[in-house]
Amino acid sequence: MDTLTANDILSQPFGTLSDLIAAHAREQGEKIAIIHAGRKIGYAALDRTMNAVAAALQAAGVTAHEAVALVGGISIEYACAFLGVLRAGAVPAPIAPSSTGDQMVVMIADCGARVAFLDDKAAETLGDRTIAVERVALDDSDAGLRFADFTKGNVGPTRVAIEPDSPFNIIYSSGTTGTPKGIVQPHKMRWAHIAPNAMLANAVTMIATPLYSNTTLVSFVPTLAWGGTAVLLSKFDARQFLQEAEKHCATHVMLVPVQYQRIMEIDDFDKFDLSSFQMKMSTSAPFSAELKADVLARWPGLLVEFYGMTEGGGTCVLVANQFPEKLHTVGVPVPGCDIRLIDDDGREVAQGETGEVVGRSAAMMSGYHRRAEATSDAEWFDADGNRFIRHGDVGRFDEDGFLILMDRKKDMIISGGFNIYPSDIEAELSKHPGVRDCAVIGAPSAKWGETPAGFYVATDDTPTGAILAQVNARLGRTQRLSSLTAVAMLPRSAIGKVLKRELRDHFLATADT
Repeated sequence: MDTLTANDILSQPFGTLSDLIAAHAREQGEKIAIIHAGRKIGYAALDRTMNAVAAALQAAGVTAHEAVALVGGISIEYACAFLGVLRAGAVPAPIAPSSTGDQMVVMIADCGARVAFLDDKAAETLGDRTIAVERVALDDSDAGLRFADFTKGNVGPTRVAIEPDSPFNIIYSSGTTGTPKGIVQPHKMRWAHIAPNAMLANAVTMIATPLYSNTTLVSFVPTLAWGGTAVLLSKFDARQFLQEAEKHCATHVMLVPVQYQRIMEIDDFDKFDLSSFQMKMSTSAPFSAELKADVLARWPGLLVEFYGMTEGGGTCVLVANQFPEKLHTVGVPVPGCDIRLIDDDGREVAQGETGEVVGRSAAMMSGYHRRAEATSDAEWFDADGNRFIRHGDVGRFDEDGFLILMDRKKDMIISGGFNIYPSDIEAELSKHPGVRDCAVIGAPSAKWGETPAGFYVATDDTPTGAILAQVNARLGRTQRLSSLTAVAMLPRSAIGKVLKRELRDHFLATADT
């Protein structure tokens, strides 16, 4: 494989990101691969560091297909560690640093890691909790063995054969207490993201979402695979984004809708030179037609919305510039994707009717890590036995084949582009002795798109504010309740299901008064 060029690898039916970076290192070693906070690393240096990380992991006993945990903020070291894990034939398991210490412990144990890369903030969150792993610090803190010392003298890892079904990474869809769901994405799924993106060969891609997010990886991975440059932002700030994009003559970006909203609200947005942009992409949350229209009118380059899920399945694409009359949709299924709609009994619905979205493509998860039942629940099979992934959304196709999303079948909350599961928050809320019954909904938020709002039936006279503070202290930052309301009882159906639509209506009515 060391003799193949990047073009050779990219022309094959299957290849790996690791081999592509090695090829770029041989062919254009001085080209900048990653930029972060004034620092830069070229492809040759990136390749050497990946080798050092991989060799060190193998020396530590990490074997092929074994998970390695990463918990920390964006940095060049984090990126090198992630990519080095892949070079070792192992499986990166990135964990949100916004998780609580207890959640981190659960997810690190769930993925089975024996090595964890941490930064100082992650170590502080973990505190004195015990995790049976070798700790490596991603910075100069005492979070573990210093990164430079861990990789020192390790330059030649043993090559590991990677098959299409080999696990690429484990993505945790939500920081949960006790029941995390790790989405195992195979190499063939990432290859399906890489192969069609030749336009990234000379890209300068802005990375404005965390590296533990699949939203980020679907643009970060193809950019490096094609030899582009990734500009990492530590924390999203609308003005800083515009400044960095102008400075680096950015060509591509993947943003969630709330980020577009904040950027477009900048008073002097029109003063920034964004003429280098070729494509702006969006995914992970509902993107209003009004906001799309504003981006189209004032921001150069294509605007492309992707509809899909971390678990994979089918993908729809809306090239907004080409179909300005379809901004209320999420576009049409991309070639190679089979998207269908089914009813509650699992039968396909007729054209134009509403149903649950299920999808099939080359980009599908292997399953939930160690969660066979949850994996089965996420699958649907057609009459020919073809496997589809349930998207959890309800929608319909219009007369032109564009998918219109109506609502989410499940009550998942999408806040700032991240998935939050009400049941996780409800589980924590119900632990409080002052709570008899509870439910959590997604409430509208100008800042985040949606934010968790809770309702509860009290057992005593504990102040609501005290309950809110105690529960939020046990939740990850993205999960914390924005409000908590005491009610006499929760509205329920005849079979005892909480009617969350009524709670949402109550929240909106109360907010308007």
